[in-house]
Amino acid sequence: MQIITTKQELQQMVTACKNQNKTIGLVPTMGALHQGHASLVRRAVSENDVCFVSVFVNPTQFNNKEDLAKYPRNIKRDAELLSTIGAQFVFAPTPEEMYSAEEMNSTFQFDFAGLDSVMEGKMRPGHFNGVVQVVSRLLYLVRPDRAYFGEKDFQQLAIIHHMVERSSMAGTFGSLQVIDCPIVREQSGLALSSRNERLSDAEKQTALAISQTLFRSLEWAKEPGATVAAVQQRVIDTINAVEGLEVEYYEIVDQSTLLPTDTFRHAIGCVTVYCGPVRLIDNIKYDADCH
Repeated sequence: MQIITTKQELQQMVTACKNQNKTIGLVPTMGALHQGHASLVRRAVSENDVCFVSVFVNPTQFNNKEDLAKYPRNIKRDAELLSTIGAQFVFAPTPEEMYSAEEMNSTFQFDFAGLDSVMEGKMRPGHFNGVVQVVSRLLYLVRPDRAYFGEKDFQQLAIIHHMVERSSMAGTFGSLQVIDCPIVREQSGLALSSRNERLSDAEKQTALAISQTLFRSLEWAKEPGATVAAVQQRVIDTINAVEGLEVEYYEIVDQSTLLPTDTFRHAIGCVTVYCGPVRLIDNIKYDADCH
């Protein structure tokens, strides 16, 4: 496995692979890798001739400088994990390598068609501008056949699909496929996240109430007379009743539009919860068996 730190070297490697007609899979990450990331990489390795993984803590998607500073970083450990699961190339640039000074200090502009105005977008202004900025840059540099993203960041995934569809119409990314990959959970049910590293053992136990409540809500949605509004409030109240947890939002929305819905069909519940100082996200999909 080879670690690449410059855009020039990255593009040289990509061109060499393209000249050999090799298919390329890309897994964009911010490092602090766990088995959720590993599942994306394994799939990329199995479905492509070559797998590139980016490890880059993107400063333009953080609207909280303290959160950026505390984000876990361990490139040595990340590289060791990636080498054991078959990734051939790791792209680990500095912010100065990725962006010009002007790009670092200005807001990347993009038409989100309203997908950025709810949930995470409402709570973290400018966050998705930074996400689209870095993902579009990586797609342009790597020119992958397939790019792999986890469903835990469901709103982010919806926005990336929108970006690629718009860009593909312009021929920017060719026939790129965005591959959605299911949430990976610990045996306890806790969604794997790089932020889990910041939780104490006691906080991890407390955080279990998040996924437990989401799974219970699937049954609540099937109860006679259940409404979206009632289930949504019941989830919030149940999690907030746990000492050490505080819900920032829980929204049940349409999976395609991310807009509020009054039916459980094609709906997804997205939650953000503070466990102590650590901000955790999770989601659950509802189905046609619900009312």
